[in-house]
Amino acid sequence: MRQTFDETTDRSFGPRHVPLIRQAMAEQGLDGLLVPHEDEHQNEYLPAANDRLAWATGFTGSAGAAVILKDKAAVFVDGRYALQVRDQVDTGLFEIRDLVEGGVPAYLETAAGKGQKIGYDPRLHSPDALAHLQAAAARAGAELRPVTPNPLDKAWGEARPPQPVAPVAPHPLEYAGEESSAKRARIGGALAGGADAAVLTAPASIAWLFNVRGGDVIRSPLPLAQAILNRDGTARLFLDPQKVTPDLPAWLGNQVRLETPEDLPAALGDLRGKKVVVDPAQSSAWYFEALAAAGAEVVRAEDPCTLPRACKNAVEVEGARKAHARDGAALSRFLHWLATEGQTNPPDEITAVSKLEAFREATGALKDLSFDTIAGAASNGAIVHYRPTQRLNKRAEPGSLLLIDSGAQYLDGTTDVTRTVAIGEPSAEMRERFTLVLKGHLALARVRFPAGTTGTHLDALARMALWAHGLDYDHGTGHGVGSYLGVHEGPQRIAKAPNTVALRPGMILSNEPGYYKEGAYGIRIENLQVVTPPEAIPGGERPMLGFETLTLAPIDRRLVAVDLLTSEERAQLDAYHTRVLAVVGPQVEPEVRAWLEHACAPV
Repeated sequence: MRQTFDETTDRSFGPRHVPLIRQAMAEQGLDGLLVPHEDEHQNEYLPAANDRLAWATGFTGSAGAAVILKDKAAVFVDGRYALQVRDQVDTGLFEIRDLVEGGVPAYLETAAGKGQKIGYDPRLHSPDALAHLQAAAARAGAELRPVTPNPLDKAWGEARPPQPVAPVAPHPLEYAGEESSAKRARIGGALAGGADAAVLTAPASIAWLFNVRGGDVIRSPLPLAQAILNRDGTARLFLDPQKVTPDLPAWLGNQVRLETPEDLPAALGDLRGKKVVVDPAQSSAWYFEALAAAGAEVVRAEDPCTLPRACKNAVEVEGARKAHARDGAALSRFLHWLATEGQTNPPDEITAVSKLEAFREATGALKDLSFDTIAGAASNGAIVHYRPTQRLNKRAEPGSLLLIDSGAQYLDGTTDVTRTVAIGEPSAEMRERFTLVLKGHLALARVRFPAGTTGTHLDALARMALWAHGLDYDHGTGHGVGSYLGVHEGPQRIAKAPNTVALRPGMILSNEPGYYKEGAYGIRIENLQVVTPPEAIPGGERPMLGFETLTLAPIDRRLVAVDLLTSEERAQLDAYHTRVLAVVGPQVEPEVRAWLEHACAPV
């Protein structure tokens, strides 16, 4: 689980691997190849065997794409990775393009030649994304052609790592809170459009539905598998036999038929004449094509597990509370270290990351990190989702800020927390900007809202104080978080971008406004919070939902300009710190407890 800091790729990957890919393309009569970041399961984080984009280009970010043509190539990333891509990719070979503004379709329109045949692997593209790409290629007079095998896989050859075969183990009821059979009956009986079955390809849905966890995907306890859920709650689970632990068949029960991935094509053929739900955002075009060829009626609808999985039951919510109390103690020990040794001998980013992970490991309950820790000192903190490497590592200096965004995976919950800490004496500007971010964070934590409210409706609350000063940030304010699953979970989110999913009790989201001054420093304050059931407000007419904050760790009071806070905000911050001290204080050593009492003192 130890985080590594030397990249697994380097700038020579493109010059060494692209010629091999082009040779394999030519052997299949292709003039180009699309290389998405996504794998066969549309994962955000990938096992090494499926990280085709990294092998082709050297780029290791969690979002991106590439197009390799006979005489040119381009790699596409979003703004989070503007620095990283130029550090990892040979810019003499690859043109660097924006993934969001125009992206691959715009590139195909101008770069693809008339009559060219550009290959794509139908297992790696969602049908909707593929339709946009096909239309763009057609406008250029080119043709997208499905290919088997993938020329990149052929070029990778024997050097390609083996597919992961981590054991799949039961996730006990004391953590899951509901039997798999009950979930299957509930979800199967409510399939969209009166469908007979649903094809599930998202690892998180499979882990949740069958109450199992695996280890095929880095930073997430997920098994790579597929499943067919029938309307009556019975299911077929397609799992590599090497992953099947001795107690798994009995755990799944006789209503679940264990099969191998090689059995999947024939199983899809068995759905002839049936109505089958498939999620176009979660499943690749290959499934739609296979079902259509089999004579099934495809119902394009959201993965039926997505929304129920997001609404945590009482056991999962209580598990999240316990996980955050444990994690808060580890994080408080780290913040104490930063406030003592870290002030007299400021650490570099890698030292800070390693120290924090060691405190989490010392709990004895850590299963993994929930993502690679983001530690940005001074100007690196202004790079959203920056991740330290040996080449980019920077030491914190007096008068600077250190931003630490980290999380952990425990059996009872997944955490994600960001704290920004002053090293030495912060400037007046730092304190002002930090307090504006804090005001937005507090506003989003205390809001009450009626049923039907979406994260889009709430997003402005986190930005209003910044907007009043002509400031803003360019990332979302909150993402969903799983229960010992992925740290990024839909369908709920809080962001400017429109989202039609209403917030419901049990949903866990992050609350993470920020501010970033390019070349100087970054600020982000992040807690996780769970949506609470509707309650009546005295004198009110409608019950209102709200949030319960889960994360428990002090916020650096040295960065708070108290005169910018209202009396309500000061009382809210003091109440939060009182709770942190009450829950975390008894777990830590006397010297940490003494520091925590000071760190949590009223503002």
